[in-house]
Amino acid sequence: MFKQTKPPLEPKQTQASFRALAKYAKPHKFTFAIVIVCALLGIAADLFQPYLVKIAIDDNLMIGKNDFSALIMICVMYGGLSISSMFFSYIQNNLLQFAGQSIVAKIRKDLFQHIFKQSMSYYDKTPSGSLITHVSSDTETLNQFFTQVLLSLVRDSMTLIFIVVLMYHLDPTLTLYSMIVIPIILLIAVGFREYMRKTYQLSRSRLSQMVAFTAENLSGMHLIQAFHQEKEQMSRFMDKNTSYFRANLREVRTNVLFNRSFDILGNLSIAFITWIGGIAVFDKAVEFGVLYAFITYIRQFFQPINNITQQWNTLQSTQVSMTRIWNIFAAQPEVKDKEASELVPLDDVKGDIHFDHVHFGYQKDTAVIEDLQLHIAPGEMIGIVGTTGAGKSSLISLLCRFYDVQGGSIRIDGVDIRDISQKDLHRTIGLVQQEPYLYAGSILENVRMFDPTILPETVIEACKLVGADALISRMKDGYETRISERGSGLSAGERQLISFARIIVFQPKVLILDEATANLDSQTEQLIQTALHIVAEGRTTIVIAHRISTIMHADRIIVMSHGEIVEEGTHTELLAFQGFYEQLVQHSQGTQTKGNETEGRISSIG
Repeated sequence: MFKQTKPPLEPKQTQASFRALAKYAKPHKFTFAIVIVCALLGIAADLFQPYLVKIAIDDNLMIGKNDFSALIMICVMYGGLSISSMFFSYIQNNLLQFAGQSIVAKIRKDLFQHIFKQSMSYYDKTPSGSLITHVSSDTETLNQFFTQVLLSLVRDSMTLIFIVVLMYHLDPTLTLYSMIVIPIILLIAVGFREYMRKTYQLSRSRLSQMVAFTAENLSGMHLIQAFHQEKEQMSRFMDKNTSYFRANLREVRTNVLFNRSFDILGNLSIAFITWIGGIAVFDKAVEFGVLYAFITYIRQFFQPINNITQQWNTLQSTQVSMTRIWNIFAAQPEVKDKEASELVPLDDVKGDIHFDHVHFGYQKDTAVIEDLQLHIAPGEMIGIVGTTGAGKSSLISLLCRFYDVQGGSIRIDGVDIRDISQKDLHRTIGLVQQEPYLYAGSILENVRMFDPTILPETVIEACKLVGADALISRMKDGYETRISERGSGLSAGERQLISFARIIVFQPKVLILDEATANLDSQTEQLIQTALHIVAEGRTTIVIAHRISTIMHADRIIVMSHGEIVEEGTHTELLAFQGFYEQLVQHSQGTQTKGNETEGRISSIG
């Protein structure tokens, strides 16, 4: 289980994140300009309504003037302003939603694309649950920033400015009294800011840990059930869930305390202005209509402040989410292609592979492969065996360039694979792993990997070659049969046959099988062996296997130990050496014998 501790957000990180976000917003600047204009018109329509009531009170009612036509005109204007306010609010909200959703969709697309470009070492260090949180939850927080926070900042900030201007126009003295609360507001905001930022960051961090833990358990569910770990994993999940629950409660308490502080401040301000203004009205220094308008404006003055403070938690979450997202964008793949002008195209690949004094280790201080030399001729089938940790899979990962060698070189047809684009390299090498990955979709799409240029006839022909056509034809919908993620419902052998069919379809010149028959029964293994000989024909083939039977007929067998080649030759030659290979064969035969004895005992019991 990975456990990530999030460092405090640096101001420079936050500023860089906002600058990057501004670049995504730049193409929508015209839309934002229209939003600002609509906001201005909507605010003006809202704020002129109390002023109309003030005119009706002071210029008509208070002086006993019975000008009903003027009052009706004021009522009509009041209704028109209300309708205008609703209309401009509708326009600005729709435009802002469109711009915000477009920006976030672009960020989400670029983030997903950037994650795809990372090297395997990145996924070794980064839990998948954390990446899921970034792509889904953190980008949704950015969406809330554009559709809620940004609208509140623009509309409510301008509302505050308009209110102060109108209040000052009505009575400068009362306006100055009203402004006494501004320093208090600033003190509360500054005092809460750092605490709130840490609170929201803690909540986000614990959510990420919980999602990562959930994703880890879902991917390893078969293991959990096999070892009856449900109770233990449930206990660990409850610890993380409780931790996130407490962080959320802390966030809510902080938010409520922050918002209620402004509510109390607003009510005290209204009471204070009513008292001061009431005295002024009695002394004939202020008209009653002015006092009414002032009290209305004071209420409206605290409404946008409340709106802004209610969005404060989203703003804090946005800062955290933005920094986390741009930390991913800042991550650069360790394995990179050279400049296009420096790349060597792979044309008419023969499949000649040469490992030349290769040195590699996942950690700088620990070497997995040391000074390895290996030449594989075009069309040759090589079997690689060795104990766990011998470096077999690491050798394959280096050939596929999931990692870069730290010393020496790997060449295909005399060209260093670092001089070949990764796209060309992966098109040249076909990899079949122990657990072939199948996507949710039809069998047809899984074989041709959603490439519409590959005709269904080509897929069917490939499946016939590897022996998969018979089992697919027995299915209800044939090649259109839909399978779920990872191919649940299909046996291990059926999934492997589909992965072999992929090889036929995409025609790579180098074929790698990484423990492809490790989890198969003997009968299915024979079916796969037949498919392997068909697929391997005319291709350089490298087979990593625990089962000796899988590679007995290989042209050459390589025996690895501690990152070095200790023996090589044919099956017969290696047995004659009476060395490592013979021990592996004896161990394999012993395991198989024990397995057969166990099967016999189970059969007799049955």
